[in-house]
Amino acid sequence: MRSLFWLLAVFAAAVALVVLGRVNAGYVLFVFPPWRVEFTMLAFSIAAAGGFLILYGLVRLLGQAVSLPTTVRAYRSRRRRDRAHGALAAALQAYYEGRYRRAEKEASLAFEIGPVPGLAALLAARASHQLREFERRDRWLERADASGDDMQTARLVSRAELALEERDFGAARDALRDLQSAEPRHIPTARMLLRAARGAGAWDEVLRLAGHLLKRDAIAPALAEEYKVQANVELLQRSADDAEDFERRWREIPARDQLHPRVAAAAARHATALGNASLAREILEHSLAAEWHSKLIALYGELPLQASAVDRAEEARVRIERAEGWLAERNRDPELLAALGRLCAQAELWGKARSFLEASVSFEESRAAHLELARLAERLGQAPDAQRHFRRAAELP
Repeated sequence: MRSLFWLLAVFAAAVALVVLGRVNAGYVLFVFPPWRVEFTMLAFSIAAAGGFLILYGLVRLLGQAVSLPTTVRAYRSRRRRDRAHGALAAALQAYYEGRYRRAEKEASLAFEIGPVPGLAALLAARASHQLREFERRDRWLERADASGDDMQTARLVSRAELALEERDFGAARDALRDLQSAEPRHIPTARMLLRAARGAGAWDEVLRLAGHLLKRDAIAPALAEEYKVQANVELLQRSADDAEDFERRWREIPARDQLHPRVAAAAARHATALGNASLAREILEHSLAAEWHSKLIALYGELPLQASAVDRAEEARVRIERAEGWLAERNRDPELLAALGRLCAQAELWGKARSFLEASVSFEESRAAHLELARLAERLGQAPDAQRHFRRAAELP
């Protein structure tokens, strides 16, 4: 369409010149003594236009000749940049295709000639890491460090990710702490730091980061809950050798987290081992009131009684009454029946103990319940029954 327009414009101009030549009788006179040159107006117009075009072409040609070195340099720079971008794109494609050696080769080319050598060095480092060429990876990371501050975040994230893959949690935490101090609101940093803290066993930091990420809606609630439970269990384990330190640690756990079955079970076991059965009982009763869990009631039945006979009898009575209250709602729970059997055996209520244990195995046979029945039969002098229950316990997993 544009070509047709220009063609029509040329024809129109030619027609206009012809018409002008017929109606215009003017002329142009140049005097160069002793010469005189006379042109018609039409011829002069054509000559002037032609002269202008020739002069314009000569000026353009001279300008291009003068700027030729600059044009060549720009052309070479453009080709170099296009080649570098192509090498970087090829390196990325090869990396995601799993062809790490080719990725490193293309990234090396992009590093030598490209406008973003830091990015190319990081890509080459990741490819070398996948090839298990750790010395070469470290050299590439050093080159990335020398590329300038604009790549600082990418460098630290890459160092942390590579360290996490190698389970070098100390190096990962060092890199991530530097990054977090520079960008405290960087959510991916907090996620990686959480992984590093878990790997390094920094459970206080795990608790803090899990809560922080949960508030920012950057982690699934179920996953945050699992991290917090694991951290609390591990921290209780660390305090299990000192009664005061253990109780202080337990009181520091938020009330909601204390009710979790795994946390309550771990705390009850440690409290029992430290000789604080009353605290273990309190822990289990609070957790069972919030959420019923068969493993917790099994632990409840295994708690030792107080040393003195009077205290033992009173505590046994209170615990049996509490368990019978639970039985009113869960009269077919084998773990609860077995726990009641153990509690009655501790209180030397042999008949009730036997009936509860037999009811437990009637609903679901368990090795622990058969062993309790065997021990009870031995105490009562019923050797055949004891042997029968011992054999059955040996047959069960």
